[in-house]
Amino acid sequence: MVFQSAKLSRDYKFDYQQKFEELNIRSFDGINLNGLLFKAENSKGLIFYLHGNAGTLETWGKIAKIYTNLGYDIFILDYRSFGKSEGEIENEEQLNKDISIVYKKMCSKYPENKIIITGYSIGSGLAAILASENKPKALILQSPYYSFTELSTTRVPFFPDFMKKFSLETYDYLPKIKAPIYIFHGIQDQLIPYQNSVRLNNLLKSNGHFYPLKNQEHIGINENEDFQNQLKNILE
Repeated sequence: MVFQSAKLSRDYKFDYQQKFEELNIRSFDGINLNGLLFKAENSKGLIFYLHGNAGTLETWGKIAKIYTNLGYDIFILDYRSFGKSEGEIENEEQLNKDISIVYKKMCSKYPENKIIITGYSIGSGLAAILASENKPKALILQSPYYSFTELSTTRVPFFPDFMKKFSLETYDYLPKIKAPIYIFHGIQDQLIPYQNSVRLNNLLKSNGHFYPLKNQEHIGINENEDFQNQLKNILE
C-alpha cells in the first residue's frame, strides 16, 4: 500500500542517450541495490536522488538531463524490490539502512560537501532522515509530506496506526538539518496536499527556502519551468 514496486529483469539494458554508469551496491543483509549514475561534463558535484513510490529506473532516468545540463552528476536509486534491486521492503529501519549504505558508497566517490540530497514524494521523508544524519551540501524536497503517518491516515482512514510500518515524520527531522533546505510543492497537488509544505516551511530557520509552484500537480515537478529556473540558481 506504500511502495508500488515493479521488477526489471537482471539482464534489462537501460537505454539513455547520455553518459551513465550502472551500479550494484551490496546492502547490510547481502542483497544488491541497483542505481544509475548519470554523468555531467565537468561535474560540480552529485545529486543523490530518492524517487517516488512508483516507477523504476526505466522511467526515472528520464529526469537526469535536467540535472546534468546544469553541471551536476545525478545518482538515482531503485529501492529494494524496485527494478533490478533485490529483496523486499519490510519496514522503515531496513529501508533507511539501505539508503545510508548507498549514500556512504557515493561519499567515497564525491566529497560530501558537493552532494545534494533530493527526495520526491515518498522519497522526501527518506531524504530528510538521511540529511539529518549526515552533512550534505543541501537538501531539496519535492512534494514532501509533513508526516507520513498523518498523510496515510487521511488517505486510508481504516488502516490502524499500529499496523503501519512507516512513520516518516519529516517535521521531526528538518530542524536537525544544518544544510540549506529547499522545498518545492505544486499548489494543485491532490495526492500530497500543498498545505504539508506550508507547515514544514513554518519549521524552517534561516537555512530554509520554500517555493510554491503555480498550476502544478503532484506529477511532473522536475519538468516544471519555475522549478528548473530555481534549480539553476541553487546549483550555480
